[in-house]
Amino acid sequence: MSNRTSISGLTDEEAQEFHTYYMQGLVAFTAIAVVAHFLVWSWRPWF
Repeated sequence: MSNRTSISGLTDEEAQEFHTYYMQGLVAFTAIAVVAHFLVWSWRPWF
């Protein structure tokens, strides 16, 4: 187990865990945005 910390103060394991949750949130946000754009486009096409 590594006790080294980065400039953020996180260990390697903590940084990897944070990255996993961050990426899951980013994918969920993007999926919701795509669905929302599709629904608005279905209601009122902009091109």
